[in-house]
Amino acid sequence: MTLSPIEQVAIAAPVASLTMLALWLLQRRTGNAGVVDLGWTILVGAFGLFFASTAEGYGPRRVAAAAMITIWSLRLGVYLWRDRLAGRAEEGRYRALRAQWGNDAQRRLLIFFQYQAAAAVFFALPILVAVHHSASVWTAFDTSAALLWCFAVVNTALADWQLARFKAQPSSRGRTCCQGWWKYSRHPNYFFEWLHWCSYPLLAVGSPWGWVSVGAALTMLYFLLRVTGIPPSEAQALASRGDEYRRYMQATSVFIPWFPRKEASP
Repeated sequence: MTLSPIEQVAIAAPVASLTMLALWLLQRRTGNAGVVDLGWTILVGAFGLFFASTAEGYGPRRVAAAAMITIWSLRLGVYLWRDRLAGRAEEGRYRALRAQWGNDAQRRLLIFFQYQAAAAVFFALPILVAVHHSASVWTAFDTSAALLWCFAVVNTALADWQLARFKAQPSSRGRTCCQGWWKYSRHPNYFFEWLHWCSYPLLAVGSPWGWVSVGAALTMLYFLLRVTGIPPSEAQALASRGDEYRRYMQATSVFIPWFPRKEASP
C-alpha cells in the first residue's frame, strides 16, 4: 500500500493522540508520568517505520531511514524502560511538576501528554521527507547520513552505559560522574542524541522539503538546551550535589565535548 505524505500524517496524528491518552490514564494509576518519554520514543520509531513502508521513494534510502529510526527508537526505549520505569520511582522533574501544578496536575499532565503526541508526529517528519525523496540514486549524502548516525548512536549508548556503570558503584552515591565522555561534557548523551538528529537532513539533501528535517534538528537542539533537557537536569543535580556539581560545571563543557579546565576541576 502506497500513501501520500498527507494521508500518512492524517493516520499518524490520531494514533499519537489516542496512544498518549492511554498513557496518561496509565500514569494516573501508576503515579509515574515518565511513561510519556517511553511512549514518545516508541511512537517516533513506529511512525518512521510506517512512513517508510507506505512511501514510494527510492528503495535503499527508505530501508536506511527505516532502519535508522527503528534502531534508535528501540535502543532508547529499552534504556528508558530500564533506567526510569521498571520498578523505579517517578523522576524528580515530574514530581516537581506535580508539586508546582497542585490540584490542577492531572489536567495539565493531559495537555502535556497531548503536546508529546504532536511532537512524536513532528519528529518523525524527517523520515517522511527522506522516504519520499525523488532522487532515485544512492548519494554521498546518504552514506554520510549513515556514518553520522552510527557515530552518534554508538556514542549516545556509550555515554549512557558509562553513567549507568558509575551509578552502580556504591562509592558513587551523591557524587558526579566524570568518567569517559562525562569528563568532557556535562551532557554528552544529549549532545550525541542531537547529533543523531543531524543525520536525517543529510538523507533529505536535494529534496524541496529538506528544510523540515533541518527544522526538526534545530527544534531538538532548542529543547535540549533550553527546555526539557539540560535546564531541569542541572537544577536537579545542583539541588542534590551542591558545590561538587558547581565545580564540575566550572570545569566541564555544558554540551559539546571539550577538554576540561584544569584550574576548576572538581
